[in-house]
Amino acid sequence: MKTEKELNAKIVSLTEKIRERRPELVKYIEEMPITIPNDNDPEITKKILKDYIESLKDLMNKTQF
Repeated sequence: MKTEKELNAKIVSLTEKIRERRPELVKYIEEMPITIPNDNDPEITKKILKDYIESLKDLMNKTQF
C-alpha cells in the first residue's frame, strides 16, 4: 500500500502533466469536489487521495491526453 506521501507525489505529477500538456483542463481540476471541501477542517484519507488520483486519470483519459 502506498504512503500518503507517495499518493501526494502522484497527484502532483498528474496535475503537472495536465498543466503542461492541456492547460485548458486545469479549470476542471479546480472544480473537483476534493479541491472544494465542504468542511472547514476536512479529513483527507488515503482513500480520498486514491479517488482523486483516479479522477485525474479519468480526466486525462476522457480528453484523449
